[in-house]
Amino acid sequence: MITAPRSYAARLSQALIAQGALPILMPAIATCHLENFTELYVALEHLDQYDWIAFTSRNGIETFFEQMQSLELSFSLIGHCKICAIGKDAEKLTEFGLKADLIPDEPSPQGVIAVLAKISDIAGQAILVPVPEVVGVPEPDVVPNFVTDLQQLGMIVHRVPTYLTRAVDKALYTVELALLKQGQIDAIAFSSTAEVSSFLQMMEFEADCQNCAIACFGPYTAANAEKLGLPVQIVAADFSSFAGFAEAIARFFVDQAPEKFSKS
Repeated sequence: MITAPRSYAARLSQALIAQGALPILMPAIATCHLENFTELYVALEHLDQYDWIAFTSRNGIETFFEQMQSLELSFSLIGHCKICAIGKDAEKLTEFGLKADLIPDEPSPQGVIAVLAKISDIAGQAILVPVPEVVGVPEPDVVPNFVTDLQQLGMIVHRVPTYLTRAVDKALYTVELALLKQGQIDAIAFSSTAEVSSFLQMMEFEADCQNCAIACFGPYTAANAEKLGLPVQIVAADFSSFAGFAEAIARFFVDQAPEKFSKS
C-alpha cells in the first residue's frame, strides 16, 4: 500500500511493479494549490534580494516556476541565484530549462546543510525556501529544522508557502481500509512523515495493521514514524529515488520468504 500523494505515487508504483509487487494506492495526503499566493508573489517580485533558492520537493519546484510563468516573470530573474535541489528532484528543473547548482550527496535537507556549511562566506547570504503549507496534520519537523539549521549558519532565511499539503478524508478509502483490516496488505510504504501522521488518523495500527511490514523512504521518515509509534522494518538505504525504495522493499520480502517472493 502506497500512502504518497498521487503525483508521487505513480512513480513509486512503477518502481514497485518492476520488482514484482502489486501496488495499491491510498494517498494519505494530497498536494494542491494554495488558496492565496500573495506571499509567494511578493517573494517572486523581489528575487533580486536572494542569493540562494533551496527547494525541498518536486512540488515546490513545479509550483514556484509555474507561478513565475503566471506572473509573466522571466526565469532570467534568478540568474544570479544559486539553486539547491534534492536527489532526483533536480530533474524537475530541466523541464523549465534550468539546473541545480547544489545537489547534495545525501538526498535530504540535512545534506544541503552539510554542503552549505563548507562555504566560507555563507553567513549573511539570503536564501529563499519554498515549502508546503500543511493542513490537517501536525507539520513534520523536517522543514522547521532545515530553516533553523540555515539560520544557525548565519543565513538570512525567508520561508515562503508555495503549495498546500493536506490530510485526506478516510471516508474515501472504504475498500482500502477494509483490505488492511482483513490482513490483505503485506506492506505499507511511507515516503514522508505527513503521510504517517495522516494514516494514523485513519487507522489504529495495533488493531488493524499488525501483519503489515512498515517501509520508510529514508532514515528521517523512519525516525519520525518510530516516534509516532510505528515499528519500522524497512528503510531505504538509497533514498535518492523511488527505485532504491522499491528495491529495499523487495529485498525484505525475498529475505523473509525467498520461496514465495523470489522472481526466479
